[in-house]
Amino acid sequence: METLLEEHEKLSRKGNLSKSVEDVQKTIDLLVKARDSIVANQNSASVTLAKLQNPVKQSFEAINSDLKDVYKGLGNYSKALDKKFRDKPLPTTDYDALSSHPALINRAIAMHLLREGQFSVASTFLTDATNNPPRPELSSGTPKPYASLEVDLGIDSLKSESLRKQFANMYHILHELKNQQNLLPAIAWARENTDALETRGSNLEFELSKLQFVWLFTGGSNPDDARSLLFGQQQALGYARQEFAHFQGRYLREIQQLSGAMAFCPNLAQSPYRRIFHNEDAWDDLANSFTREFCSLLGLSADSPLYIAATAGAIALPTLLKLQTIMKEKRTEWTTQHELPVEIPLPPAYHFHSIFVCPVSKEQTTDENPPMMMPCGHVVAQESLARLSKGSRFKCPYCPSESRPEDSMKLFM
Repeated sequence: METLLEEHEKLSRKGNLSKSVEDVQKTIDLLVKARDSIVANQNSASVTLAKLQNPVKQSFEAINSDLKDVYKGLGNYSKALDKKFRDKPLPTTDYDALSSHPALINRAIAMHLLREGQFSVASTFLTDATNNPPRPELSSGTPKPYASLEVDLGIDSLKSESLRKQFANMYHILHELKNQQNLLPAIAWARENTDALETRGSNLEFELSKLQFVWLFTGGSNPDDARSLLFGQQQALGYARQEFAHFQGRYLREIQQLSGAMAFCPNLAQSPYRRIFHNEDAWDDLANSFTREFCSLLGLSADSPLYIAATAGAIALPTLLKLQTIMKEKRTEWTTQHELPVEIPLPPAYHFHSIFVCPVSKEQTTDENPPMMMPCGHVVAQESLARLSKGSRFKCPYCPSESRPEDSMKLFM
């Protein structure tokens, strides 16, 4: 990148066309002056043209000299760009797992638009998708394991007015929370769904009420006004007496901290409760928690699956490009249909709960007992691995390969 910046600076310095424009204008002025002289006295035409020959020649030489630096700078800059950003073809394969499931792709796109609040765009997309139903193209050897799912998860379900109203309500609440610092719509929604939230073990309702208390205690919308600050502290005390009673069973310690902080109200910034009352990320964190809980009650993930898939693909792309280069050099082919030929390192946020039944213990793996892949490629649960190895070198129960427990790798499926 340093080479590219250096060439860009050179081009900026030498590629200034103002001098070239000046030289061109001088040449035009010479020609105009000569024309006017000939028009005024036609007998002087031969003498005027003779005198004009050398100045015009010098002007063209000066223009060419100016443009030479520009052409050179452009050439060097183009080479630096080509060297830095080489045009690499994307990995290709004859096997396309989604080519026979266009309805699922359309549904993912429509759901993404709804989740992003693009309701009019989503409506237009759904109308076009309905009027022009996709025609699956089955590639050779491509199974169709999701045939029944396309009926259950078709785009018809996305036309439900209730689903659109749900997302519209979510964006209204988020707008009030993030832009207006108005927690009341979010608190009202949490109270309407308190049973479902408690079943999930969510603390969203209390966190919303807690932030409302903090917002009132610190002066609300006028934190710098002394009168508003005093009035806000009185409001916060009344709010705590009214709202925190039914939270005491689960959040007594947190409520005690909020009450104890009132003794430090003149100097909260230096008190032990500073992180509660002066947390710049509190509103964003609570907005993310609200989005996650709202989508969970709808049976959806907090992030758009289309966004997750596209981001994961972008992260994996450099590795796949490098693999393609190696495959060309070694003249090999990617023949495995149902798995990637190399391990793709993804951030922890893109690792999801594994659904795998251990072939040894016959039990489904969990977060506490995840699947572990041995160097030979066979997979067992972590507890089964511990029993097999007993902390030392052991033999795979499915092949003659031997390995150590630390050589195994946690697998995400």
